[in-house]
Amino acid sequence: MTDIALLDGGLGQEIHKRSMTNAHPLWSVKVMFDQPDIVTKVHRDFIMSGARVICLNTYAATQTRMTRHGFGDQLETAHKTAINLARQSLKESSVKDGSVQVAGILPPLVASYVAEVSKDYNNSLDEYRQLVALQKDGVDLFLIETMSNIDEARAALTAVKEADKPAFVSLTIADDLSNKLRSGEDLRVAIDVLSNENPNGIMLNCSSPEAITKAMSIMTELNIPFGGLGNGFTTISPLSPGSTVDKLSARKDLSPKVYAEFACQWVEAGATIIGGCCEIGPEHIDFLCQQLKANGHRLTTLPV
Repeated sequence: MTDIALLDGGLGQEIHKRSMTNAHPLWSVKVMFDQPDIVTKVHRDFIMSGARVICLNTYAATQTRMTRHGFGDQLETAHKTAINLARQSLKESSVKDGSVQVAGILPPLVASYVAEVSKDYNNSLDEYRQLVALQKDGVDLFLIETMSNIDEARAALTAVKEADKPAFVSLTIADDLSNKLRSGEDLRVAIDVLSNENPNGIMLNCSSPEAITKAMSIMTELNIPFGGLGNGFTTISPLSPGSTVDKLSARKDLSPKVYAEFACQWVEAGATIIGGCCEIGPEHIDFLCQQLKANGHRLTTLPV
């Protein structure tokens, strides 16, 4: 029996879909300002589906993004609200203390998937320090997610380590099965560099399940926990900095059963951190939870 840390799924996309509003560049952060109850409900649904880790709804809440769209003076409010809603969802779910972790989120600062607009290490570090300071007292650990280049991931990891909090890094890779980050950097080089910075684990996220499956042979070379959190988009190529998710479409062939089959392959390869990203909803996590249990695994929080 293997312990598997089961994370939630595509929080931001699920919040956006339930809001029934037009997409905004700040995505689910804008929904949180207008309809906070939706955020709490989505958190609860993921918890009830079996997730042992829920993520803050702060993916788009960076100073760069919020300033670009006229919300720069609400950065602190966004983070405080996200923490309060996550903690409220734990209380409403009546889970035992410590049985579900809250993960702080450190996303790409400028835009998702587009490595060429990313800030370099030095220019990223102060902004990540700002985000860590806003979140650290309200979270159990940090998930540095959807990193498309090495320098930005390193800067975020440095900021977390300075705060003496557990840090898990999650990279997004190209969907062409090339085993490269979306920057074009080689995945093996990336995990070699990042593992030297002593993260608590390294994952792959917001990439197609097929690409993650192909990359698992490289991830198995790690001597720290690793895993995968696939997405359900047909492609991310239409997305550009400042655009909205209505340019993207969901796959029709990635049912909860099919997604669980992919995730169980990752577990068979040695992955111990599993969850989902955009378009992977509570129904996917619920099916995956049941399948992992049926396969004899015990579901846990992240190892910190």
